[in-house]
Amino acid sequence: MLAPMAGECYRVSMRVIAKSRLRRFWESSSKYRDAKKQMTEWYNFCASAKWNTPHKLKADLGNASILKNNRVVFNVCGNKYRIVVLMDYSRHGMLIRFVGTHEEYDQIDDIENI
Repeated sequence: MLAPMAGECYRVSMRVIAKSRLRRFWESSSKYRDAKKQMTEWYNFCASAKWNTPHKLKADLGNASILKNNRVVFNVCGNKYRIVVLMDYSRHGMLIRFVGTHEEYDQIDDIENI
């Protein structure tokens, strides 16, 4: 493997932790089974992305909401469901902190600290 030239770095894809959290959601009730396809597509899209700033994420996914404290909210299935992640741009990491319905999301008092 070749080393990057001075001042450059490897473009590393995002590591999304963890798909099992998404799976638990869509398997928790038959009424959430419609989320499986789009959440899987969301996961695969994010896992292949190379975001190192919120601006680059927003350029790719304009409907994502960038919040304080490195949180990002993604709308899935026409805003029926929401995924909240804690972003670590420097390490190319995304930690899923919440998966649920829009109504469940609205009940969260302090979304920046979940």
